[in-house]
Amino acid sequence: MITAIVLIDCATDSIPEVAETLANLPGVSEVYSVAGHVDLIAVVRVREFEQIAEVIAGRISKVPGVIDTESHIAFRAYSQHDLEEAFAIGLANAD
Repeated sequence: MITAIVLIDCATDSIPEVAETLANLPGVSEVYSVAGHVDLIAVVRVREFEQIAEVIAGRISKVPGVIDTESHIAFRAYSQHDLEEAFAIGLANAD
């Protein structure tokens, strides 16, 4: 699974509509409305690298109200669940 984080600038008066449209696009798993230098952050998850261009350039960038995007491809994922699993190696019967 390939994950991309897409920072999105959009027309201020259309943030909720753009977010809803993006959330319904194939390949977009999550959309967040955020504070900061961008308006929205979309998480894109696809099976093949070539699909990243289809989703970001072919779909996200073409949504009315999207002004600009900046994409970041994830190399590795870390989560609390992953860390707990890593530290618990060999300790399953420690209790």
